[in-house]
Amino acid sequence: MQVSSFQLVQAAQQGSVVSFPTDTLPALAVRPDRAELLYQIKQREAQKPLILMAASPQELWKFTHGDPAERSSWQVMADCYWPGGLTMVLPASDRVPAGLNMTDRWTIGLRVPNSSIALDILSQTGVLATSSANLSGQPALLTAEEIDRHFPTVAILDRNIETGAVPSTVIRWSDGGWQLLRSGLVTIPDLQ
Repeated sequence: MQVSSFQLVQAAQQGSVVSFPTDTLPALAVRPDRAELLYQIKQREAQKPLILMAASPQELWKFTHGDPAERSSWQVMADCYWPGGLTMVLPASDRVPAGLNMTDRWTIGLRVPNSSIALDILSQTGVLATSSANLSGQPALLTAEEIDRHFPTVAILDRNIETGAVPSTVIRWSDGGWQLLRSGLVTIPDLQ
């Protein structure tokens, strides 16, 4: 169901699944403590983790666990590519709800999108658990109308806004360095 920005924020705060455009693919999103709803609605396998999205890196760091040198490296990457189409998979703190990554409880994907609409929504809702707007294994849905057809119970932003059709680049911090997991919107020198 298509709703206004105000209604979408209210729905997200109340724990409902919502959808909004980002700089990459449109997102399905829900409060982290309600992550199981995304798995249900997307028919997503439990082995596929969700990511946390926020309006600023500072909101995401509390979900990570690392020493000062590691955190400094993560901040450098965030300063270069956030907001933007980069997802960083980092060691997770015990503040991450178990339902976000059922196969590896100790890592979490994090992202700050480069979209004024998404940032405005996230600044009001706080951190949300997210995934692309599609049924698991199916192509991403790119318009509000497509999302509404496939997910009629989801609160979808009523503006049909162009989003990207390219997913975020995904990198993982491992053994003191970065590993490329998926090429996407952002190109990082030395990781391609």
